[in-house]
Amino acid sequence: MAPTIARMRDYAVLGPQFHAPNLSSCLAALGIAGPLVAVTAGWQEREGEIEELREHVKLPVTDLQLYARAEQVYAADPALARAARERQERLQEMQDFYRMRLMALMGALAELDAQEGSSATLRRARRGALGDVRRLDRTHVAATRAEHDRFARDWRASPRAALEAHVEVLERAIAGARAILVAGGHVAVLLNRLRLFGFEALARGKPLIAWSAGAMALSDRVVLFHDRPPQGAAHAEILEPGLGLMPGIVALPHGHVRLALEDPQRVRQFARRFAPARCLVLEHGSSLRWHGGRLAAARDVRRLARSGQPVEYDT
Repeated sequence: MAPTIARMRDYAVLGPQFHAPNLSSCLAALGIAGPLVAVTAGWQEREGEIEELREHVKLPVTDLQLYARAEQVYAADPALARAARERQERLQEMQDFYRMRLMALMGALAELDAQEGSSATLRRARRGALGDVRRLDRTHVAATRAEHDRFARDWRASPRAALEAHVEVLERAIAGARAILVAGGHVAVLLNRLRLFGFEALARGKPLIAWSAGAMALSDRVVLFHDRPPQGAAHAEILEPGLGLMPGIVALPHGHVRLALEDPQRVRQFARRFAPARCLVLEHGSSLRWHGGRLAAARDVRRLARSGQPVEYDT
């Protein structure tokens, strides 16, 4: 259903907004004059601090308060809160085990890539090692999706009075808006709140503009990445499926800081691992706009290419 939803709307993905925001120009390009609603749940306790956002867009903006609403729902429905907490504990355990397996497979792939020569045997071994990583990624996505589906089947299928009361308020707020803005922050927190309130259904047909972790949350797979963490080099890892509203993209906000873009081997490996998805580096000033399901414009966006170099991405 996600690709169908995407075809029904105009939407955009932007780079980080905190230094050189380009949200206002994006809204103008999409012909959106407001009013707007915003999701800032990824900011957690800072949710709703949107004065600078309002000043930038010069339009009425209402924060949907998904983080605060979730806390109210859980306080009113202890059984749902307990089930959500237990699901998160299972997901964290799954992530830990996936990371252990990923480290071993990525280590083998790195050793093979470091081997000199280009014999057919070595090429087959490298392809096999990459295939092992891709299969593990697919397995993890499927397992985490099944966990979320199970939760939705067991807990969202039956009426939950506290939750449904908030969903009704959200439906009215979104119905009166010209577009939905999805900001960044903590991507796992953001995703949890979007899922809790059934954001896919709430957002259906509305123009959507997302940036930073917001773009990550709305893609098919949320990929966590950092080539230069304080503890040393790390491997990109899949957190879980995103909402799938922007399919075929791995969003890499602030990639020039978090990725070793100067290392052809790491760029090549990243691009091949997540193909056929387009791995897109989104910096300040970056924008991608879709109209009628087709990419209409791209600006200051780079794609990680199998050649090992970031290349300009355009229409």
